[in-house]
Amino acid sequence: MFVESVVRWGTWSILLHFGLFGVFAGGCPPRCVCQPEAKEVICSGKHFNSVPEGFSSDTRRLDISHNRIKTVGRRQFSGLADLQELDLSDNLISMIEVEAFQGLQNIRKLRIKNNRLKIIPVGVFSGLSSLRFLDLSQNEILVFLDYTFKEMVNLQMLEAGENDLVFISQRAFFGLQNLQELIIDRSNLTSIPTEAFSQLQSLTSLNMHRLTITTLPNNAFKRLPRLRRLVISNWPALDTIATNSLIGLNLTSLVIRNCNLSAVPYSALRHLVYLNFLDLSFNPITVIQGNLLGDLLRLEELHLIGGSLQRIELGAFKGLVNFRMLNVTSNQLTTLEEGVFHSAGNLQVLRLDKNPLACDCRLLWVVRRRLRINFDGHQPTCFSPDAVRLRKFRDFAEKELPKLFTCRPASILDRRPQEARVEEGTTVLFSCKADGDPFPSITWVSSLKNAVSPTGRIRVLPNGTLEVRFAQVQDSGTYQCLASNAAGNDSLTVSLYVKGLPRNRTIPVFLEEGWVEPPNPQAANTSAQMAKPYPFDAKTLIIATTMGFLSFLSSVAICFVFMFFWSQSKGQIKHTATIDFVPRSSMGGGGGDGDGGRFTMKLI
Repeated sequence: MFVESVVRWGTWSILLHFGLFGVFAGGCPPRCVCQPEAKEVICSGKHFNSVPEGFSSDTRRLDISHNRIKTVGRRQFSGLADLQELDLSDNLISMIEVEAFQGLQNIRKLRIKNNRLKIIPVGVFSGLSSLRFLDLSQNEILVFLDYTFKEMVNLQMLEAGENDLVFISQRAFFGLQNLQELIIDRSNLTSIPTEAFSQLQSLTSLNMHRLTITTLPNNAFKRLPRLRRLVISNWPALDTIATNSLIGLNLTSLVIRNCNLSAVPYSALRHLVYLNFLDLSFNPITVIQGNLLGDLLRLEELHLIGGSLQRIELGAFKGLVNFRMLNVTSNQLTTLEEGVFHSAGNLQVLRLDKNPLACDCRLLWVVRRRLRINFDGHQPTCFSPDAVRLRKFRDFAEKELPKLFTCRPASILDRRPQEARVEEGTTVLFSCKADGDPFPSITWVSSLKNAVSPTGRIRVLPNGTLEVRFAQVQDSGTYQCLASNAAGNDSLTVSLYVKGLPRNRTIPVFLEEGWVEPPNPQAANTSAQMAKPYPFDAKTLIIATTMGFLSFLSSVAICFVFMFFWSQSKGQIKHTATIDFVPRSSMGGGGGDGDGGRFTMKLI
């Protein structure tokens, strides 16, 4: 009785293990772990050299990862019609035969990550019309050929990162009309495969990491009307983004991180009117200029972490009524003025930590909002002045703020009148030195109310001095120096009178090589006339005249001799002769050949 019970219990255990009387009746391959309830077969890390056999026909998930499989044969899984997920990752697969997955009409996920594939023949993915997710990352794939994925009409995500891709054929993605997310990471592409991407009409997210591309050209992502998220990261050579590189896109999120941008690509961004998230972190950007982001009406967040940011100009976020978050941690900012924002009251999250902040009147607005603004757990810290150095914003009491967060208005130090009366061509300098806390900026305005730039013939030197080089009559007028800081402004007016020169005098002109004296046309003509040599000297003229005269005498003598012999001929003949002689010009140079001219004689 006891033996019978033991046998009966053993039989029940075996039946339960293999799926309750045949539910998982196909058996379980040796060394694999089978879970009948979930219909899963786990053969991971079992040192298989080839794909094992003996799977139950109703298996839904099959894991053969971390083995030593090198080849996947044709119709290798044809008996697994119910399979929904297959994992072949972390093997040594270098060859997958055409139609290897034929018969897996219900599969949703396929992972072939971290193998040794170099090329995928067309037809390998035949029969995978139900596949939603494909992971080909960490292989050695060199190229995606035309129509590689043509039957995967329902694929939604393709992970193709960390391959050796050098080329993606124009029709490689043909048939992926439902692909929504594409990831390309650490490849050898040297340009954007624009035509290949244009096949992905349903693409909503494109992630491109660790590439060596230097430029985003115009129309780089054309015909991607549904793309909403574009991530470009770790392109250390990328320093140029063309004006129309992003045109036609309706992005809501744009990430360009860890690249080599030295400035915010304003012209490329202005088309992105639906953008609400912008990340330009870890680029050597030094300034966010004023009034250049106003076209991004829906922008809510800007992240510029770990850059070289030194200044955010007034009006930088003007017009951005939805702006909620600014993250500029780990930069070189000394201040952030309230006038930077369209409405500072809308700001919810502000990251200013790890910046050398100067805690003066310019940051008073932040400190007074320290209980309402979310610093995301990272309190800003004062770097200067010494009285508040290393103090966190939350540590200040309200009553001490007016005494500590102060500024001294800008003041021009030397206010003595400056007036210059000079002749045309003279270089003039006007000094303008100012003091204040924070140190004021110097701006010069011409009599035409135009700001003078740091370059050109009339320019502002780094020390604030106005330089007028080679003054012209039209430069005459008044110039105003404006010294300004957050606490106030000061101004100084100077005068310049330039006297014109007489017409026979010259003034310098500006050429590409610099300022030079122009040549005097009259003097040049006179010199040319004096320097022009006569074509012949006296000796040459005498020789030419003599040779011409001798030629003339020779011709006349010949004529008379001929006439003499003619007159001695027979008969009474009346002779009439007409002689024409055209001597050769003596300017011909010498008559060395004895031909002195042309002789013509007519006898009647």
